[in-house]
Amino acid sequence: MKLDREKINLVMARKKMSVMGLAEAYGVSRARLNVILNSRKVTPICAGRVADALGVDVTEIIE
Repeated sequence: MKLDREKINLVMARKKMSVMGLAEAYGVSRARLNVILNSRKVTPICAGRVADALGVDVTEIIE
C-alpha cells in the first residue's frame, strides 16, 4: 500500500495541520513520520493510523 503524499498534504491544508501536528496526532516523531510518508510501501495498519490521525478514511490518502 502506498500513501499519496499530495493527498495527505491537501488534507493537512484543509485541517490547517503541520507535519509536526500530524506527527503528534499519530504518536511518533516528525522524523519518523517523514520516513513513513516517503516510504514506497506501508502496512495497512500504518496507513490506517495516518488516516485516523488526519480524521479521514484511509481510501482518501492512498494511491
